[in-house]
Amino acid sequence: MRKRAAVLCGAAVVVAGTFTAVPADASAPQSAPPASAAGLTWKKCGTADYPTLQCASLKVPLDHANPRGRQITLALSRVPHTAKKYQGPLLVNPGGPGGSGLTFAGFIASGLPKAVAAQYDVIGFDPRGVGASKPALNCKPGYFNPVRPDSVPSTPAIEKANLERAKSFAAACGRKYASVLPYIDTISAVQDMDSIRRALGAKRINYFGYSYGTYLGTVYAKLFPHQVRRLVLDSIVDPTGVWYDDNLGQDYAFNDRHRALMAWIAKYDATYKLGTDPEKIEAKWYAMRAALAKKPAGGKVGASELEDTYIPGGYYNGYWPYLAEAFAAYVNSKNADPLVEAYENFGAVDASGDNGYSIYASVQCRDASWPRDWRQWQKDNWAVYEKAPFMAWSNAWYNAPCAFWPTGSLKPVNIANGKLPPTLLFQATNDAATPYEGGVTVHRLLAGSSLVVEEGGGNHGITLSGNTCLDKYLAAYLTDGKVPRGGGEADAVCKALPDPKPLTAKAASTSSRGAALHRLLGARS
Repeated sequence: MRKRAAVLCGAAVVVAGTFTAVPADASAPQSAPPASAAGLTWKKCGTADYPTLQCASLKVPLDHANPRGRQITLALSRVPHTAKKYQGPLLVNPGGPGGSGLTFAGFIASGLPKAVAAQYDVIGFDPRGVGASKPALNCKPGYFNPVRPDSVPSTPAIEKANLERAKSFAAACGRKYASVLPYIDTISAVQDMDSIRRALGAKRINYFGYSYGTYLGTVYAKLFPHQVRRLVLDSIVDPTGVWYDDNLGQDYAFNDRHRALMAWIAKYDATYKLGTDPEKIEAKWYAMRAALAKKPAGGKVGASELEDTYIPGGYYNGYWPYLAEAFAAYVNSKNADPLVEAYENFGAVDASGDNGYSIYASVQCRDASWPRDWRQWQKDNWAVYEKAPFMAWSNAWYNAPCAFWPTGSLKPVNIANGKLPPTLLFQATNDAATPYEGGVTVHRLLAGSSLVVEEGGGNHGITLSGNTCLDKYLAAYLTDGKVPRGGGEADAVCKALPDPKPLTAKAASTSSRGAALHRLLGARS
């Protein structure tokens, strides 16, 4: 899982004219939807950032095999189209599993060129169990409250404490949601998406998903291929590793990104004064971790919370200046306040985070089989830890409830598909959360797909974040359905944006579209 896209140097950067057109019916404008399709009633629910948002709710079966049985409620949002040319609904999903999609519709609509967004009803939704959908799951409120046991099980007592936590979370979910858990999974969520399509009065949907949302999109396309008009996937889950192997693969990639942060700090020694040798800086970070394991900063940031704080830096390099400042203040000035602030901004989990994690666990534990013998987890995660210690055990405990999950498991969906119109894929070569190989795999499995690669990029979620090269391909596809065609592993290659500079004004990094996107993307997948 650690290899990178060395072959990309042979992939042509696509120029104008090297495109494949979609079939005529896939690019044709759609009929405008009825004002109130299937009883959907849209009401204003705009925010300061997204004033044109509208909201509605939709009843769907808890069990789609029993459509007249118990019903649950999905919360929907939309930014309605304004152009005469209408291209149908564009469903969007930020990932997770467990990410809320209501305000995400506003983000996508505002991020696309106005002329493109105006042609679509951009539809957000809270998947079953999430956010404003009902019931919303929260298995064990406060599960991530500090200070938790050290993630590295260096003693039997620490391992036992972490195991008891994982078992207690799985048991709590089983007690509170016994009748619901068998239906919290990707396939059920995909069936909900088709219920949304029907409620919107659309013959086909357009879909745009990030992270876990890419798996949601490919499974929808597999089960409902003739209902797909256009499909955009950004930061792509490897469908052949769901979910145990994918999580092990993440550990190596996140370790690489953490080391990239250490190298970035070394580059700015004049600012951070932590040295110019990345390996020695990394040793200082682990020394900080060891000190916090003995004496948590502010009574909040122990070793596990430190990992929670720095893992987001593996998703988005816009956080690096804040993380570097907190690191430097702790090491150089014995000042833990910036570290506590960084934890509260990047690592702490609130009630919506508790809900998101409950769905994350419920979906991943149900979607596929996980080892039930803890000795397998020990063997695999200690092996990873020896080479990639940064996130190995943190990630293991994040997923450990699956070893004790109270429901049976489904079989992963083979997403291979030759029935789709041309689809568009985006992937960064150094993405940690969904490593590069996942994009290559899905490109191979979706016949007729095109892969646009951000060479040297390490962020997770790369479109609509300031890279105009990537966004050009996205806008062209959503405008007329055309995709780039190259001759190598990638059909088009864009250069990554430069890494950030050290902070000069705190507003600089937190007000960008990249920061806005990463606040909206769902829990780690």
